Formats: sequence, structure tokens, C-alpha cells
Amino acid sequence: MERLIVLDTETTGIEPSEGHRIIEIGCTEIIDREITENNEYHQYIQPERNVGDSVRIHGITDKFLTGKPKFEEVVSEFMDYIRGATLVIHNAPFDLGFLNHELKLFGSEERIEDTCTIIDSLVLSKQQRPGTLHNLDSLCRRFEIDSSARTVHGALLDAQILAQVYLAMTGGQSTLFSTEQSSDDQNGAKHKVIRVKSDLAKIKLVYANAEEIEAHKTYFTST
Repeated sequence: MERLIVLDTETTGIEPSEGHRIIEIGCTEIIDREITENNEYHQYIQPERNVGDSVRIHGITDKFLTGKPKFEEVVSEFMDYIRGATLVIHNAPFDLGFLNHELKLFGSEERIEDTCTIIDSLVLSKQQRPGTLHNLDSLCRRFEIDSSARTVHGALLDAQILAQVYLAMTGGQSTLFSTEQSSDDQNGAKHKVIRVKSDLAKIKLVYANAEEIEAHKTYFTST
């Protein structure tokens, strides 16, 4: 049985090193290339700081987060949910950076990468169709997936949408999508990689380069 967990987070900003924190975690489960729908994980989290300008991105207010549990109160349940699975994350270094930072603040030396195999769907998209747009909205248009409910970013909704996108990118579900095989072209580029076992292809996790990281840092000021 192949168990994938499609994961997304919402945060108060873009740099955990600047004190920004996770405010929402959303996960959707895929078992043997079928979205299960009845075993999702979703949690809002009290970040112990103001959400600030990030509210424009996700619409989650300080008032809404009042009384929500702290990360340390949900970490055990969350780690039990993902443990041993393969995580599918769009721009994985961002979410992993925040999750690992939260674990460190909690006093844990564990990293998500020590528990799960990682597939970065952003990297996979770039490998398949270099030179095109690779954000989630663009991928939804490419694979004709309905994202009309996505008026703001939301961790669970984005995970649900990304689950459909990922299946379409890697061959699809026969009842929902036309077949589209993933590319295994690595272009000879030298990157730090994590190899993933799959019945479709060996997919590599490639970390964002300096230019991509800088572009991501200006996300909130440019939107």
C-alpha cells in the first residue's frame, strides 16, 4: 500500500528565523492513488503573535485564532498522522522550514525529513514543463481542476486541490483525469536530492535556488 499525504501550511510570514509561525496545517490522504477524503488532518494553531499583513493572503485573523491550540498541544497527533508516509508539498522547503522550526521550538530534535519521504510538486512541475508557470492556480488551469473555492489561501483547501493536481501530473485517476505521464528528465543539473520510490518514476526533490528563494521573500510585498 502506497500512502501519500498532501500537506500545506499557512503562516504569519515567510521567514521562521524572523519569528513567524504556523497558523494552519491541512493534509489530504492518498492511498494507492485514490484520494480517501475521510482521513484528512486539519488544525488551526495559535501562533502566539499577530498575523500581521499575512491576513491578506489567507484571511485568518487574530480574533479567529483566539483560543486555538498551540503547536505543542497538537504536535503528537500531527506527527502520528504523517509518520512513515510520503509527503507531497508544493515548494517543500518553505513548509518543511516552518514545521521543523516549530518542532525545534517545542524542544524536539526530530525533523520531518527524518520521518517522511518528501516529494516537491513544484520541482516536479518544473521538470515536466520548464518555462511555464508553476503556482497552484496555473496548475489547476493546466489540468482543468476546479479551484473556484480558492478565494484566499487555505491549508486544507490547497492540500485538497494539490492532491488532484499531483495525481493529474503523475498519471491521474482513471475515473477523473486523462492520462498524462510524468517526465523523468533531470536535465543533468546538480542539486541536493532525495530519491523517492514510486511505481511511476523516480522523482527528485530539488531545493530552490538563490534566485527562487529571493523571489519568494518578496511575495508579500509584491502581491
